[in-house]
Amino acid sequence: MMHNLEITVKQCPEVLERVLRVTRHRGFKVTQMHMNTQDDSSLAINLWVEAERAIELLSNQLDKLIDVTQCKVLPAAQLDKTVNA
Repeated sequence: MMHNLEITVKQCPEVLERVLRVTRHRGFKVTQMHMNTQDDSSLAINLWVEAERAIELLSNQLDKLIDVTQCKVLPAAQLDKTVNA
């Protein structure tokens, strides 16, 4: 099952490694990723993951990371629009 997460993080050298490590440890496979720097020097990460597990297992763990300021699971309708764009 495919899921799309929208994650906002503080910009620091180790933040991407932490996000990907948590994703891997929770049993999710990253299929696509986009990152953009925002005006307030934070990073916006769109992360597409695939797994049979509930996406809440991953989003709750990402929310606990110190550098993550926001983690949202995008609805399936938005997933179709972003993948086809």
